[in-house]
Amino acid sequence: MSKDVLNQLRGLLDKNERERLSPLAVLSSHAIRQKSEERLEKGHRQLFAVDGDRILHSRAYSRYIDKTQVFSLIPNDHLTHRVLHVQLVSKIARTIGRFLRLNEDLIEAIALGHDIGHPPFGHDGERYLSRICQDYGLPGFVHSVQSVRFLHHIENKGRGCNLTLQVLDGILCHDGELHLQSISPDREKDFQTLFEEMEKKEKDPRADLRPMTLEGCVVRMSDVISYIGRDIEDAIRLGLITREMIPEGVAKVLGNTNGTIVYRLVEDLIVNSSGKDEICFSVPVSDALLELRKFNMDFIYRNPLIKTEATKIEGLYRMMFDHFVRAIRNGDTESVIFKTFLDGMSPKYRDQPSVVVVRDFIAGMTDAYFLRTGRNLLIPRELPATFKDKA
Repeated sequence: MSKDVLNQLRGLLDKNERERLSPLAVLSSHAIRQKSEERLEKGHRQLFAVDGDRILHSRAYSRYIDKTQVFSLIPNDHLTHRVLHVQLVSKIARTIGRFLRLNEDLIEAIALGHDIGHPPFGHDGERYLSRICQDYGLPGFVHSVQSVRFLHHIENKGRGCNLTLQVLDGILCHDGELHLQSISPDREKDFQTLFEEMEKKEKDPRADLRPMTLEGCVVRMSDVISYIGRDIEDAIRLGLITREMIPEGVAKVLGNTNGTIVYRLVEDLIVNSSGKDEICFSVPVSDALLELRKFNMDFIYRNPLIKTEATKIEGLYRMMFDHFVRAIRNGDTESVIFKTFLDGMSPKYRDQPSVVVVRDFIAGMTDAYFLRTGRNLLIPRELPATFKDKA
């Protein structure tokens, strides 16, 4: 009897979506999964909500807790880490989606998963790992591609989470580093398109991939909204910049605090996107945002004061990559890459080239685990005080 009640409620939820959501939104009943799961089709859960939960309960999601957003190696508990960033993206994007009558479950799933592929030490780490991958004959490393790879191929011991196409596509196409005044969805996609676009992005990290849904477009714009002002507050807290340094023209349009910047960007995006098959800022707000991004790049992201350990970190990246490639090729089953990563992995995953496995292992590390592993490989450990002769 309880199952019948739950199925009736699922039907009401689907009916409510059809009546309430915009014709431009993606209905949960239109979710596309590469491998069908009968229990989901007949169950009481809506399909994009299932994806959000699968991401939230993934091992990769738990590692957000100690991954750099912008500032690394600074003992300040109030600085933004990756786990807070994705929560902010989710909240901002769902707020926009609610006003535009889009699917908030789809938005949440994309937002929660969009940065799972980030390696230790943020975008700096991404650059280091990319150079090493290319030296070993792999394509360059791109965190958005790695996010899809983690969720579709690596999680669940190499079997993946079997997420929907719309969620994986939104994660792949979330690139908040490229400035856009407006973005429209590229709706005609399938899983083959997803895999082709992953290859395209690896070959050209600047490739502008457009999400297949308006929900994905909202997350892409929300990524920028969530970090642009927050990074300013963190930089002010650290004494890298002062609030008075924010360009006067930008402050006049967007304000000079994170709260005001977020509010004005969200408000402008909702007003200018309502009823349209695109997500867009007004031209004045877009121009101010572009100028603010340039300010952040010049005074925060490229600030030499936060790069003093860069050479050491890059050296550790290379040393560890070389070490673990040798460990796999030599069959060193006592290595941590066997004990903590490859143990229990599906045969299909384990059959991949050693450099692919090492890339995935290092990309999944938290900052703290990366440093602990580096210390264990570099610093000699004490031997026992005595040895018993077993001969």
